[in-house]
Amino acid sequence: MARKRYDDAVPGEHHERWLVSYADFITLLFAFFVVMYAISIVNEGKYAVLSEALGDAFGGRGAAPQVNTNVEPVLPLSHIVNRRRLEAAKRERERMERLAQDLNATLLPLVKAGQVRVTQNARGISVELNASVLFEQGEAVLQPDARAVLGQVAGLLKNDPHRIEVEGHTDDRPITNERFASNWELSVVRAASVVRLFIEQGVGDARLAAIGYGATRPVAPNDSPDGQARNRRVAVLILATVPEPQPVTMR
Repeated sequence: MARKRYDDAVPGEHHERWLVSYADFITLLFAFFVVMYAISIVNEGKYAVLSEALGDAFGGRGAAPQVNTNVEPVLPLSHIVNRRRLEAAKRERERMERLAQDLNATLLPLVKAGQVRVTQNARGISVELNASVLFEQGEAVLQPDARAVLGQVAGLLKNDPHRIEVEGHTDDRPITNERFASNWELSVVRAASVVRLFIEQGVGDARLAAIGYGATRPVAPNDSPDGQARNRRVAVLILATVPEPQPVTMR
């Protein structure tokens, strides 16, 4: 039988009907990957919406399959990191509370006499010592009793990992001692004297910093002898560690 020429084809016959089947196949393949992506995250609400949408797309509104609610939900990575940071922050807060209690117990006689204050806040622990406990007026050489007291503090801090800042403060009266040109020099040398003693007692020097503020950060008015005495002080700050995000193992 002779082959029928294209021009002799039956009118209305389509020779590209395979495109319809191909389009159906591509649509089904797309739907398959959408479903696989959707069920990779256990979320009942989104799963039900997806199921209904697919049912509409393929000609019928079907009921959403039941999802096993006993499956442990998959938390986003950010939630896991935040939870671990909170746990690390809680442990750090507990360590700082124990250290503050030990410092307060060690310095209890001076605390009761009002010469030392041990406080704790979000930044860390502050041990504030009246300058009269540590130095002669206008001097920066530690007195023998002061060395004994600070030696006890150093014993608690020697094996502690936190950074330490030692701040020197003065009142606003101009200094008359020829050894120091201003209260700035006096305050920083006093702080450095405490840092030097800590190093001698075994505290790592990389953890220490000496800072002088002069009379710029008063804690009481300088209009009375009591206020001036309050402002002449050395503060030992044990800085809390800000917890870093811990690595999360993906399974």
